[in-house]
Amino acid sequence: MASQEDVFKKLVAHCKEYGFVFPSSEIYDGLGAVYDYGQMGVELKNNIKKYWYDSMTLLHENIVGIDAAIFMHPTTWKASGHVDAFNDPLIDNKDSKKRYRADVLIEEQIAKYEEKIEKECNKAAKKFGDSFDKAMFFETNSRVKEYVTKKENLHTRFAKALNDNDLAELKQIIIDEEIVCPISGTKNWTDVRQFNLMFSTEMGASADGAMKVYLRPETAQGIFVNYLNVQKTGRMKIPFGIAQIGKAFRNEIVARQFVFRMREFEQMEMQFFVKPGTELEWFDKWKQTRLKWHKALGLGDHKYRFHDHDKLAHYANAATDIEFEMPFGFKEVEGIHSRTDFDLSQHSKYSGKKIEYFDPEINQSYTPYVIETSIGVDRMFLSVMAAAYNEEQLENGETRVVLNLPPALAPIKACIMPLVKKDGLPEKAKEIINDLKFDFRCQYDEKDSIGKRYRRQDAIGTPFCITVDHDTLNDNCVTIRHRDTMLQERVSIANLANIINQKVSMKDLFKNQLI
Repeated sequence: MASQEDVFKKLVAHCKEYGFVFPSSEIYDGLGAVYDYGQMGVELKNNIKKYWYDSMTLLHENIVGIDAAIFMHPTTWKASGHVDAFNDPLIDNKDSKKRYRADVLIEEQIAKYEEKIEKECNKAAKKFGDSFDKAMFFETNSRVKEYVTKKENLHTRFAKALNDNDLAELKQIIIDEEIVCPISGTKNWTDVRQFNLMFSTEMGASADGAMKVYLRPETAQGIFVNYLNVQKTGRMKIPFGIAQIGKAFRNEIVARQFVFRMREFEQMEMQFFVKPGTELEWFDKWKQTRLKWHKALGLGDHKYRFHDHDKLAHYANAATDIEFEMPFGFKEVEGIHSRTDFDLSQHSKYSGKKIEYFDPEINQSYTPYVIETSIGVDRMFLSVMAAAYNEEQLENGETRVVLNLPPALAPIKACIMPLVKKDGLPEKAKEIINDLKFDFRCQYDEKDSIGKRYRRQDAIGTPFCITVDHDTLNDNCVTIRHRDTMLQERVSIANLANIINQKVSMKDLFKNQLI
């Protein structure tokens, strides 16, 4: 069986070969950790964004959208704490000259202990079969007990160092755990230093009069500075939310794992404004709501887990991540945070404007508290692609590469194929496309054998292939082939739109979240 690393390499290659993701500026040898979405990738990405945005604004009458500018007044970032505190702890290996995030190195070490524990459990489960008692095994097996103790001690020490912002202790942990550089294999480390992640540029006509501005490192502040505008013009009553999809920029030193960590990325964020004192109740509600949104896609419930933060941001009183099982382990896809009234209070203080809500029920004004849900479009894209990518052994001994994408997210919904390029079949196929194209994104393909055409569509995740043959001209029926099962059935052209719509509509995805 191929290793997860091999699967990931194949996935990255597949993304390029089939027009999902290209390295940016590739003809100039690319730009580190920046990617372009190709003709298939942009369709999948847009469908993910639509699924998120419509779930927020259609299913919740008290959530509205905005689209704030990327450039913001520089005081915004002073107020939000980004100028002073938006840092990553970095460490260099003196031999490889490579730079790493100290916290990530330690998190990977914790994951290694988890893998060792899992390995021991799997070995024992195989050995003892149905009589295997995992809880008993944890209590009695000396090797597992040792790994659990090491993991828990490291976790406790790491969490304390992060909360204390103790850079020397982070380095000491790396030394004590004998963590080596993946490239040089040595433990020759520099001290840990803080590095600010914001990109800056200048705005203005002349060098003397130019003002230093930043490319936003998150989209949330655009929502906070517009809180009053939206609340007043929309006559919004608390609790209510503001949703936004937009680009953000971070000068990531350790950008890697394809589109998982990039310097230019896209976020889908919703800030939900609530009455102080109710925030933790809403935090729990949004945790469950967001998990349902993910699970409704059917990528596998076991692939998700919550991971509570060891270190809370200075403004938060609760924070958790929804992690998804990527080919390189469980990784954060979405963050849910209780941000208290930090942001609105800070902007009120720095702007001199009163940012409050008058609550007619209690006849008083207050600064709302905020629950944030923040999801990376690119990470979501990667998790969908990773879950969908499959190499299947067929009964005839062949292998097919298929993307089992949720049909609602698939870039192309149907491919219409004339059996041969003559006898009026291409004309009939194009007639069918002209009827379907108002509702579904379709492709036309007449090149190569039907089998090869099926494989091409499997590789981009198209749910339906529709073949027009000589009988079609007489009986107005076509053969429809289902991607996942490869089953074929004869159906009337008049029923095509209905059959496709039942499978690719987002309506069921929305309904599944409300169950």
